[in-house]
Amino acid sequence: MITRLFLQTHPTPLLSDNEREALEAAACGTAEYGTKRIIVREQAPLTHCTLLVSGFVERYKDTPEGRRQILAIHVPGDFVDLHSYPLKRLEHSVAALTPVTVATFSHEAIRTLTERSATLTELLWRSTLIDAAINREWIVSVGSRGAAVRLAHLFCEMFVRLQRSGMTHGQNYDFPVTQIDLADACGLTAVHANRMLRQLRERGLVEFRQGLVRILNWDKLQKFAEFDPAYLFLD
Repeated sequence: MITRLFLQTHPTPLLSDNEREALEAAACGTAEYGTKRIIVREQAPLTHCTLLVSGFVERYKDTPEGRRQILAIHVPGDFVDLHSYPLKRLEHSVAALTPVTVATFSHEAIRTLTERSATLTELLWRSTLIDAAINREWIVSVGSRGAAVRLAHLFCEMFVRLQRSGMTHGQNYDFPVTQIDLADACGLTAVHANRMLRQLRERGLVEFRQGLVRILNWDKLQKFAEFDPAYLFLD
């Protein structure tokens, strides 16, 4: 199941049956976390990597003034801290946005995979590079896009990423986060985010209610959001 999730979420080179089995066997256990529980604490020494099996996870940093900036939102099938393998710690924290289940891979197991298979090495490296590409797109959103466009872009990105994993229902998908979470991901106040969500709904683009995203007009939403999925490298 873990291998299937990861391969669904990330475009991959062809893996042999032995490589798929090795990837599955490398997982050393699973754990569950409740909403807002910290999974990886900033600057804590790390000896394993974490793959999200179910739920949504945030990578974030808190400012001295108490503001939170969400740096990434992960979906099932994502490694949330694969870069901890070479770095051995993170300069940010990782926490559950919703109740989650994660699988853990020891750094030793990751090393063994990369030593035994060039294809698995490429796969893990590619995953990290796509993660970085998504991060750069988020920087563009916070730095250069208007508030409503930022939210629209996030809704488009989540739709495309979840659709690849078979987690959408037509033009709808479950996204059980709060408006505060959306605000923290887009560099907005909760009040401003609420106002922009209303604007998107009134424009007939997208509706967000009680953890459900309903895309009302995909083509118009994509155009309004300036959304080009090329940075997700889904080809």
